[in-house]
Amino acid sequence: MRILILNGPNMNLLGLRQPEIYGRTSYDELLELIRLKAAELGAEVSFFQSNHEGALVDAIQQAYFDGVEGIILNPAAYTHTSVALLDALRAVNIPTVEVHLSDPDSREPFRQISYIRPACVATVKGKGPTGYLEALELLCRQAKG
Repeated sequence: MRILILNGPNMNLLGLRQPEIYGRTSYDELLELIRLKAAELGAEVSFFQSNHEGALVDAIQQAYFDGVEGIILNPAAYTHTSVALLDALRAVNIPTVEVHLSDPDSREPFRQISYIRPACVATVKGKGPTGYLEALELLCRQAKG
């Protein structure tokens, strides 16, 4: 199974940015955890991170043309603002799991709104880096049907 791991703004600063909320795992360490789990599951993963909404939309669209079979998306702050990401996900219709390191539902009221969720098959939140692994397992299970 081909899966795109897509991360939004400030995710490249993992381990540095508010570690009391997002943990001390660096972005590179997160990617390595995902690579190891993907190998265990027999999945092929690719990664993309951007601080720019349009670049994330482009990556979602390109995933369709590249034959990607699943997306794990941490839209970060765009969760609460981006109709463009929602529309892109709906356009390509690739099974997508929304992932958040923290639990946005336990944070500020504006973080409790997800524009992305209606286009996703599941949401994993508040589990730190292991949430990505759970999302990976979920997509692989779903593909085996």
